[in-house]
Amino acid sequence: MTILIKNGQVINPATQTNEIADVLIENGQVSKLEKGIEAKADRVIEAKGLYVMPGFIDMHVHLRDPGFEEKETIETGCRAAARGGYTTILAMPNTRPVVDNKDVVNYVQNKARTVGVINVMQVGAVTKGQNGKELADIEGMAEAGIPAISEDGKTVMNAELYRKAMQKAADLGILVLAHCEDTNLVCGGVMNADKNAEELGLKGIMNSVEDIIAARDIMLSHDTGVKLHLCHCSTYNSVWMVKLAKQRGLSVSAEVCPHHFTLTSDDIHKVEAKMDPEKKVAINADADTNFKMNPPLRTKRDVQQLKEGLRDDIMDVIATDHAPHTYEDKNTTMNKAPFGVVGLETAASLTYTELVEQGYLTPMQMAEKMSYNPARIIGIDKGDIQPGKTADIVIFDPEKEYVIDKNQFASKGKNTPFHGRKVKGMVCMTIVGGHIAYE
Repeated sequence: MTILIKNGQVINPATQTNEIADVLIENGQVSKLEKGIEAKADRVIEAKGLYVMPGFIDMHVHLRDPGFEEKETIETGCRAAARGGYTTILAMPNTRPVVDNKDVVNYVQNKARTVGVINVMQVGAVTKGQNGKELADIEGMAEAGIPAISEDGKTVMNAELYRKAMQKAADLGILVLAHCEDTNLVCGGVMNADKNAEELGLKGIMNSVEDIIAARDIMLSHDTGVKLHLCHCSTYNSVWMVKLAKQRGLSVSAEVCPHHFTLTSDDIHKVEAKMDPEKKVAINADADTNFKMNPPLRTKRDVQQLKEGLRDDIMDVIATDHAPHTYEDKNTTMNKAPFGVVGLETAASLTYTELVEQGYLTPMQMAEKMSYNPARIIGIDKGDIQPGKTADIVIFDPEKEYVIDKNQFASKGKNTPFHGRKVKGMVCMTIVGGHIAYE
């Protein structure tokens, strides 16, 4: 299929291109990028006033497949990703069974090639069953094509075991995605440790829960030389530590999620008692569980530092930590509900609204943090739409305003704190390998 995109504002960080131009796509690749292209095409797209950027790459997605298909499937997750402008995603390994061997890696990748409309790269677990006791088959999974290992959802608390895993990853040339949470300090916490938790009578999660493990993992990366990527950073000290690590020349990168740079614990909605769907009796609700995520929503100070860290290119990536749950999972109290929110279909709009419109990021930086930087960190030949590159492209309308409606999501998960929120900027089209995956 030949596609000609006319008169778009082409934003390509790899070449620092930011100009009005046409893009010709032939045989799955960008064949021309210049002004005034005259060519026969199966589809001509008028993109005047729209951004034409490399397709977004999400380094942090929970597809829930295999084992939790009631929450999400590879097919629904990929459709949600395409709707959000994503052309490549990294799937976390905390499925059932856990992705701790090459057979499960092959299952996901084969299924994604069959039913997915975007590129899926499966991440492998650090330990068998994510039990933190014995290393997973990292070598076998690397042979099957994993780009990284992660214990996401958990932390390997045994520092020596984690060091061995990091050394293996370094030797194999793959990335370590770090979930930074000192489980010994969580103590049943369900939201940030502050006055809001006290008012709700809920146990809080201190910043040090994240900060201590972030510091440990940075030190271990120094010892092993592994490429370390800190997931879902939420604290002001995380920004400070990443800055120090980079000043020391360490191979450390970090991501921030839209919910962490948009919301604080002050935004958590208190709710009235609701019905227990199983026991058919009223339960004492305390707060809207769509605001329960791990790490939790922090304070205004933390949010400000995360925004400035993204602005100053200390924090490299915007990722979603897309974590779908069923309505039944979330329709309970904060203490009982699982952590997690969906994000694939709202991340681009929130990034534009909260960061670009507010002057923290330029459109070029948005493309860097949502596409070019992830590709560079993972080590894949994507995030670039110059001629000769794969035609993974997102077309984005920076002027379109709309209200987020979870009922319109392609994801099975509707667990979002952003339902009803007005945003600016919308994904119009997602092109994957020269084929339109979403329009």
